[in-house]
Amino acid sequence: MFDGLLDGVRGFVFDVDGTLAHRGPDGRAHPQPGAVEVLERIRASGRPLAVFTNGSHVTAETMARALREDGIPVHDDEMLTPVESAITYIRRHYPDRPALFFAHDVIRARMVAAGIPQTHGDDAEVVFVAHVDEVELRDMDHAARAVARGAPLLTGSYARGYSGANGIIYSRGAMVTAGIAKVTGARPRIVGKPSRAAVEEVAVRLGLPTSEIAVIGDDASMDIALGRMGGSRTVLVRSGMSGQVDLDKLPDRHRPDAVIDGVAELLKAL
Repeated sequence: MFDGLLDGVRGFVFDVDGTLAHRGPDGRAHPQPGAVEVLERIRASGRPLAVFTNGSHVTAETMARALREDGIPVHDDEMLTPVESAITYIRRHYPDRPALFFAHDVIRARMVAAGIPQTHGDDAEVVFVAHVDEVELRDMDHAARAVARGAPLLTGSYARGYSGANGIIYSRGAMVTAGIAKVTGARPRIVGKPSRAAVEEVAVRLGLPTSEIAVIGDDASMDIALGRMGGSRTVLVRSGMSGQVDLDKLPDRHRPDAVIDGVAELLKAL
């Protein structure tokens, strides 16, 4: 099936939910068949890997620890989230600009510690939306006024949601982003999957040109799009969001180089 697709690949990027894991009703990640073996075989070959999730409710280190507790061996320095790519993007393009965050306190603290000034008012010169459980309309109003004056509207993800135990789990960050975009007419800039910011973060983390990386995930519009954006090899996994997707109807930018039913099929190509 792969026909040499992974020949010359020197690094790997994996999605989590629907790819390496299936999320149970209790919120715990249950390893997909072959997931642990795939990660271990890649490491044994000396090649680097990254696990990139669009989850942004906790820090990457906390997320990696939770996956390890659930039986998926992910190291702290292998975990990537939109928070990391957002920090890099904001520091590069909007250094020292006050930012209004829609995020959990731990994420706000992470971004402030990285040198991004925080504001709570409409004096914001950057607006960043991560995962939130609750939101005040007053804060959305401040953000909308800041965006209307020219502040960029950045979002970790603008996808509808991700694969959960009982089907799609809708993205609350996307809901907040859509509300601000609606009233301002602004076009959100994605800094998680898929985006140029995420492509650059992957290249830096793995220390490789993205043309030498394979991206494996279950969502054509996020994971495969990320890979295509960076010129990477792409493998779509049918075990999650893409189970019923008609590949012939996908636009070229979302069309994978190969399709597999589950990550265990990678073992014969590694």
